[in-house]
Amino acid sequence: MKVFLCCLFLIVNILGTQAQYTPASPSPYTMSWQVDAPIGGLSLGLGLTYILLDRKTKPLTEESIMLLDRNKVWGIDRGATKNWSPTMAKVSDGLMFGSMALPGLLYIDPKVRKDYWKVGVIWAETFALTAALTSLTKVLVKRPRPYTYNPNAPMHKKLERDAQYSFFSGHTSVTASMCFMTAKVFTDYNPGHKATPWVWASAAVVPAVTAYLRYGAGKHFVTDVLIGYLIGAGVGILVPELHKIRIR
Repeated sequence: MKVFLCCLFLIVNILGTQAQYTPASPSPYTMSWQVDAPIGGLSLGLGLTYILLDRKTKPLTEESIMLLDRNKVWGIDRGATKNWSPTMAKVSDGLMFGSMALPGLLYIDPKVRKDYWKVGVIWAETFALTAALTSLTKVLVKRPRPYTYNPNAPMHKKLERDAQYSFFSGHTSVTASMCFMTAKVFTDYNPGHKATPWVWASAAVVPAVTAYLRYGAGKHFVTDVLIGYLIGAGVGILVPELHKIRIR
């Protein structure tokens, strides 16, 4: 959440300089308080609500964990209750953190560098909104993670507050939002570019791999990663697209 709040701070400060900056060439994006204020306000509101609810959330007890029955889990999700792999979890961490920096590659393009502050705002808004939506949903749903059903997983992990934040997958949603935002921005600045299909294919594959790793690690159910993928991809495409719409 510290990264999330830093992104909101970045949005406000960069927008405050927009009147002093005029791009040297036409841009596919326009910044407007009518767009950016609602996105920032919504992200902040959802994020603060999550923080308040998270502090009131109590960890699972050993008694409640022992009562969990994998046979009551949906059929599509039941296989995840047998998974536990700290190694796969660590690899998924690397993919998520790497994806958070991925939009920085857009600045290789001179056209994007001229619009550095606009892309920076879109980048920050995409991450902040995805993180806020994901975090609040987790604390509202309180779905025990698959490994809480697995006797091979250590009890101390099951007793952590995070053990009941399975729905939906934050690693998948964040990775998808960053990858799809990068592909969307690249396409908007380079319409018809021959690399576009490869950019979108990569944007689709990386979060899918992340989702598989989270499933294999026992961190998430199939439905967790599917919803996380869809939410993240949706935000990653929607936020840049909103900045192409001029509100009069």
